[in-house]
Amino acid sequence: MNRLAGPVARRQDLRMARMRDGDVAAVIAVEHAAYDFPWNERVFKDCLRVGYSCWVAQAAHGSDRDLCGFAVMSIGAGEAHVLNLCVAPQWHRHGIGARLLTHLQVVARNHRVERMLLEVRPSNLAAVALYIGAGFVRIGERKGYYPAADGREDALVLALDLAFAGANETDVSAPSTARLGD
Repeated sequence: MNRLAGPVARRQDLRMARMRDGDVAAVIAVEHAAYDFPWNERVFKDCLRVGYSCWVAQAAHGSDRDLCGFAVMSIGAGEAHVLNLCVAPQWHRHGIGARLLTHLQVVARNHRVERMLLEVRPSNLAAVALYIGAGFVRIGERKGYYPAADGREDALVLALDLAFAGANETDVSAPSTARLGD
């Protein structure tokens, strides 16, 4: 069976779970498939070690679960910073990114976060559309933020005020395998 293929048939088929050390190899495989300039194993392990909010999206296939995306977010001082949100290319356009982003909003609200921030490549039109569609607004730009094939690429800085943004209010802080939509 191709471990990273196929659309989610039903909403219940996708589960959000806390990322663990044992997930890092699969996370890196997704990261390398999706990005030209991926994070390395040390970065993911450091994120887990320092206690960032790290999640994996797992799709059910019978009794098996495949990792189809992940997200990493830091939380502190009333803000959450989405550091990485990635969906395996074969899972693009199946709503996985939107589900991950909604999940991060719920987690942030459970930590009493007032604002979410992120950077995104302007050339990543699908990601920009996802974030703008979720209510993020452009608040700035970081020059030369991302590595690129021809040097550096700027980043758009986006923010979401959670006081005004709608999100599922499910508490995901306690269980390690919380589901959205249950």
